[in-house]
Amino acid sequence: MQVKTQAYKMLIGGEWVESASGQYLESFNPSTGELLAHLARGGVEDVDRAVKAARETFESKKWQEWAPAERGRTLWRIGNLIRESKEELARLESLDIGKPLTLARGDVDVAARYFEYFAGVADKVLGSTIPIGKGYLNFTVREPWGISAQIIPWNYPIAIGCRGIAPALAAGNVVVAKPATEGSLTLLKIGEIVMEAGLPPGALNIVTGKGSEAGVALASHAGINHITFTGGVDTGTQVMQMAAKNITPVNLELGGKSPNVVFADADLPRAFPTVMRSILQNAGQTCSAGSRLLVEASVHQQVVEELSKRFRAVRLGQGVDDPEMGPLISAAQRQWVLNYIQIGREEGARVVVGGSQVSQEGLPPGGFYVEPTILDHVEPSFRVFQEEIFGPVLAVTPFKTLEEAAQLANATSFGLVSAIWTRDITKAHWLASRIRAGQVFVNTYVAGAGVELPFGGYHKSGFGREKGLEALNSYTQVKNVCIRYA
Repeated sequence: MQVKTQAYKMLIGGEWVESASGQYLESFNPSTGELLAHLARGGVEDVDRAVKAARETFESKKWQEWAPAERGRTLWRIGNLIRESKEELARLESLDIGKPLTLARGDVDVAARYFEYFAGVADKVLGSTIPIGKGYLNFTVREPWGISAQIIPWNYPIAIGCRGIAPALAAGNVVVAKPATEGSLTLLKIGEIVMEAGLPPGALNIVTGKGSEAGVALASHAGINHITFTGGVDTGTQVMQMAAKNITPVNLELGGKSPNVVFADADLPRAFPTVMRSILQNAGQTCSAGSRLLVEASVHQQVVEELSKRFRAVRLGQGVDDPEMGPLISAAQRQWVLNYIQIGREEGARVVVGGSQVSQEGLPPGGFYVEPTILDHVEPSFRVFQEEIFGPVLAVTPFKTLEEAAQLANATSFGLVSAIWTRDITKAHWLASRIRAGQVFVNTYVAGAGVELPFGGYHKSGFGREKGLEALNSYTQVKNVCIRYA
């Protein structure tokens, strides 16, 4: 599919509009460095228009009296339309982010699945009765917050965007979404799809623009009732500070430094491809990436040698050519990753494979490529052990005992995902009970896995849960009603 460089407007109140300033931002194809699109540069005035449109829809008689079952049927139609547009959406995501087509297609499937899953629970947002004595009826109901702000990152725009939009709508909220400048195109297409499916105008509004302008305006807007933010720790902290001024509740899904813990008794041939995929998926630009490998000392050399062979064989290329790994999102992100690799060298880590910017025949010279990299003998005190690199860089640390493995797994300020590789179920249970992370996998690792699986972090990885039925707790508030009838 040939995508022309075109100007994209914003979706506010069911209409496609330019920004108040009339200005546009440039978005580039990371596989080639070429200009891909112009995006309306939203600001304070545009966010305010979107919030007012959302409020008008939420307070309308039509929305307030819209039966949950009918709302669910509309969400189901959205899921169907996403599937019908799968190839178009996948290629657009691949061009916009640089990710391989196979991964982009998977993201589109997941986006559709979010709407299908939450369509099925729209009429099952239940309360409970609480016995307090004869003559009283006491019960709770779960009600929507109102306007849910969704600040969406660039690494998985369609998947993460739909991850928040679908449950927010299912619970009866309306949404104002602000996608990242580097990843707006598929979310704007979702805007077209929801209107085609019959979602009332103003129920989903999409404001494009810079985080420092439109993002700040949205996070600090007094008319917002709830915020979902996915991104880095520093920006998440700023969002929480801005929300605090209006006492706005926040869901934060932030960074990670997630470990794969590999024991000597693991099924290593089964572990290798999954460990590798967990860090190289989307060129390592995944908050739940398996960026640390903790491996039992007796098999340390064997594991590193095998992974090194596999890393060297990875085929890089433009996302739309469906390689094994695509580029990083930008020149700035490429330099960020290369700087961390150099930091690792200076700290004493050994670069086993990779470690450089890619310049090879067949790759566009303007693309933002970095070699899949393994840093071995990484100590817990090293920055490359502690800090999120957000690139295809695996930090390897050997351990000798089960207790040391647990200590190392918990030795960072993050706690998003983890995995344990062993044939010993007792060992697996023991370690799973001690790892402080939102998700623990045993003999598998799927970054942020499963629409049905609650996803969120401990510590600086954030709080609140996305996905599964737990997500409904984030998008509703509890009201207690107590009636005395005698």
